[in-house]
Parts: sequence; structure tokens; C-alpha cells
Amino acid sequence: MQGYFFDYIYLILFILGLVMIADRLRVAYPVVLVIGGLILSFLKRFSGLSIEPEMVFYIFLPPLLYQASWQVSWKEFWRWRRVIFSFAFPIVLITATVVAVFSHLVIPGFTIALGFLLGGIVSPPDAVSATTVMRQVGSPRRLISITEGESLLNDASSLIIFRFALAAILTGQFHFQQALLDFVLIVVLGILTGISVGLLIIGIHRWLPVTPSIQIVLTLVTPYIMYFIAEYFHFSGVLAVVSGGLLLSNKRQTLLTYQSRLQSVNVWTNIVFVLNGLVFLLIGLQLPSIINELGDISLKSAILYGLSISFVLIITRLACTLGASPFTRFMSRFIRVADPNPGWRAPLVYGWAGMRGVVSLAAALSIPVMISDNQSFPYRNLILFITFIVILVTLVLQGLTLPLVIRRVKPEIDDFTPDKDQELKLQRIIAESSVGFLEKKYEEDLKTNSHLNVLYKRLKTDHEYLGRDLVISEETDGDLIKVFGMIYLDLLEHQRQIINKLNLDSSYDEEIIRKYASMTDLEEFYVREKYLSSH
Repeated sequence: MQGYFFDYIYLILFILGLVMIADRLRVAYPVVLVIGGLILSFLKRFSGLSIEPEMVFYIFLPPLLYQASWQVSWKEFWRWRRVIFSFAFPIVLITATVVAVFSHLVIPGFTIALGFLLGGIVSPPDAVSATTVMRQVGSPRRLISITEGESLLNDASSLIIFRFALAAILTGQFHFQQALLDFVLIVVLGILTGISVGLLIIGIHRWLPVTPSIQIVLTLVTPYIMYFIAEYFHFSGVLAVVSGGLLLSNKRQTLLTYQSRLQSVNVWTNIVFVLNGLVFLLIGLQLPSIINELGDISLKSAILYGLSISFVLIITRLACTLGASPFTRFMSRFIRVADPNPGWRAPLVYGWAGMRGVVSLAAALSIPVMISDNQSFPYRNLILFITFIVILVTLVLQGLTLPLVIRRVKPEIDDFTPDKDQELKLQRIIAESSVGFLEKKYEEDLKTNSHLNVLYKRLKTDHEYLGRDLVISEETDGDLIKVFGMIYLDLLEHQRQIINKLNLDSSYDEEIIRKYASMTDLEEFYVREKYLSSH
């Protein structure tokens, strides 16, 4: 047990080093982690580490889905809902069907049911790699929003297909009407489970004396509660976590205190970073064990099957995303759509951003070894190997080339006001409203309270500055603002040095020192966001 624990500590250290290499190379870190895992798999110490399906479905998946649902903008999700739902359900179903037919025709003895099982496994793209790349190259916001929204739902649709195909293989029967009814129940009741748990959590926050620490711990256990309850009743645990996460995310400003909001961001960012890193590194570590389990099937044949199905997956997704553009133009005649003329550039990027990830591998690993006491599950080892090849090919090929595709294709810019103009406008409105609020409600206090008067003058200064033209010239004001920001940062660094020196004085409590150090950090965040990042 102790050695097993330290193996994971070593893996985390490897993750930190590989992510630093990825940052230096400006490559999406999931790609580097998978390759690093492949290299580590040849070391005897790590060759025995494996991904258990329960580990992914019950330990990794709930918090990753929950954090993703908190990251997604509900406004963006609703704006692009038709695109997101078409990608998450119809395209996953089409992809699974194409893979089922192709594998049935190409692999000797491979039935249609086995084909749908494989299709359900490899059909859902993993959004972590795609969004990491998109943010690195400054992709338009809608590309990231749609990709994130799709990732919240496609795992659920693919796992439902996988579940039905597995049941058909194990029982030898498949009833379409019953399967359709079960599909609706799994989806609807999964969503209702997530919403119900979310409402319960809201009640706990509002009616019980919870502290910031309790609130943060609640955010950590909530996705597990949602997922476990839904899966216990054979509903969709994925949709339970997503729906409950979206509900609670929409209530975060009234639900959590400011301390909880500030602290939980750091907690969740680091937890998700470690979980994602372990997931992608463990994918690479699976190669030796998967190859050893191929049995009678030759490695050459298995590689050819994996490469051909990878090619079919890429082509199918590209065809679906590009085909969605004329379909959207046609439907815009009858219903209102977010973008009546999506063109070909953005759909091409969506199509190429179809890297597969850990959910696919976990689903493949969850296939039972035996159908009955005397009959092994057909082609289980080959399905595992094909899944691994698909993940490896799509992550490495598409992950490394996606930045080039985005730069060459140059998808259309969002019809949003630029971020810096939005920020300046928001700051101006807040400053103007704050000045008016103090003048109207606390007029007498402004005359007698010197501290309040200092705050009023600061807000007044902000208002006067922000009341100028929102578009700031880079040649004039922009340079002055940058210089001001850099001097301000230098001043804050000087303040930190003073705080550190005072910490050596035993007459100052270290808790007080830490408090003021944190205030300096918050002030630096404010300066960088207001005076440097926008100009």
C-alpha cells in the first residue's frame, strides 16, 4: 500500500515536469502527458500501474464534470444550445453507427452489437485537450463555449449507447421500443436527480450555519453525491452532475460567501489540474498491459484496425460538423438560430477538435471479462487495443495540429464587444453608480467621516478616468497606463519586502502578516487586470 501511494506521488512530480515542458514547447499538456506515460510504461516500476474503470467513473469523472459545469457560461450554453445538443447527441449517435457498420465489415467475426459497443466507447471527444489548445492560440469565445458545452453532454450519450450495446451482447436481445423508453428515462431522471441534489445543497447553504470551510468541502462532495445516487438507480450519473452543477453554478453569487468564492477557485483549480494530469499520464501507462492481452490477434492487424477506425472517426466528425452548416442555414428559415450562416471555418475547427480521452478508455476497461462461467467476452482485448490507438492517434495527431488548423483557417471573430472595451464599460458603470450611491445615501457622512471621504475621492477619480473615451490609444494613454501599472507592481513588491521584514519581528502575529500579504496579492491581481491585461 505504501509503495502504491508513493508511485502516485512520483507520478504527480512527473506531471509537474511534463507540464512545464509542454508550456515551454507551447503544446497542449495532455498530449505531452500521454507521450510521457508511454515512455514511463517501459520502466518496470510503473509498468504495473493501471486504470480501474471504477477509479475513473467514481473518483475522477464526477469532480471533472462538476468543475466543467461551473466553468461553462450559462448564457453561452443557452445561446449555442442547439449546436451543443446536436453535437452531443445526434453526432455521437451517427459516429457510433458509422463505427459499428465499419468495424462489422472490416473485422472478421465482429457483430453489429460489438460494433455499437465500440462506437459508444470511442464516439465522445474529450474537451480538455481541445479547450487547452484553443485558449493558448486565442480562439474565438464561441469555439471554446461550444466545445465545453458539448463535453458536458457527449459522455452521457456515448455511455448510454455503450450500456445498451453491452446489454444486447450479454442477453442476446435488443428491443428498440424498450431501449428508446429506457433512454428517455435514463436522461430525464438523471437530470432530475442532479437538480434535486442541487436544491438540497442550496437549502443547506441557506438554512444551516455553514462556514467558508464547510462550503468548500460541500462543493467537493456534491458531485460524488449526485453521481452515486443517479448510478445507484441506473440513471445517468453524468447528466446528474452536469445538471446539478449548472444549477449551483448559476446560484454561486448568492449561495457562497466571498471567502468561499475566492478560496474555492484555488482549491478546484489545483485539484482538477492534478486529476487531469493523472488521467492523461495513466492513459499512456496502459500500453504494455493492453498489448499483452491481445492474445491470438496479431499486433500488426490490431494496429491496422485501430488506425483505420481512427481515420473513420476523424472523417465522420468532420463530415457531421461541416454538414451542420447547410442544415443550420436551412433550419434558420423556420426557427430562430444563434448563427444563421455559420460558414465552414468554425465547423472545420470543431471537427478537428475531436480528441478522445479517458472516458473512452474507462468504458473499454469496464467490459466484463466473461459473459458466462464458460464463455469469455468476444473481442474484449481487441476493443481495448483499438480504443487505446484511437486515443493516442487523435490526441497526438489532432492535438499537435489543432493550433496550426486554427491559425490557417482563421475562424470568424465573435460578434462580441472586445473584452477590454467590455471591462472598461463595466468599470465605468460601477464607479459612476458607486459615486451616486454615496452622494445620495451618505451625503452627511461624507462631510464628517474622513475615511469615507477618502474612499469617495478614489471612486470619483476612477469615474473621471473611466468617463473618457473607452477606446484608448496605444500610442498615448496606453503607454502611460502600462508605465503606471509597472510602477504600481514595483510598489507592491516593495510592500511585500516590508511585510516579510516585519514578519521577523516577534511582536507581530504571523496571522496578521499573512492577512496583509494576501491583501497585497489581491491588489496585484487588481492592478494586472485593470492596468496591464486590457491595454
